[in-house]
Amino acid sequence: MYTYKTRGVCSRAINFEIENSVITDCRFEGGCSGNTQGVAALVVGMTVEEAVRRLKGIKCGMRPTSCPDQLAIALSEHLEA
Repeated sequence: MYTYKTRGVCSRAINFEIENSVITDCRFEGGCSGNTQGVAALVVGMTVEEAVRRLKGIKCGMRPTSCPDQLAIALSEHLEA
């Protein structure tokens, strides 16, 4: 399980697992429960690259980022590591 500490959003962290470039588990700590559960459920089974492509750049209101964008950042950092 990988943990990413979020920045600039309501959730505190994102925990995720990846096997063979496919997201097998995703859970947000804090944030808007329904929204974060929905995003997490949608990305499970998706490739890391596809999730990043779909989620990168999404904003939350006037904030320059969002929980989905933070997940894209976390997955991108995982790919680069």
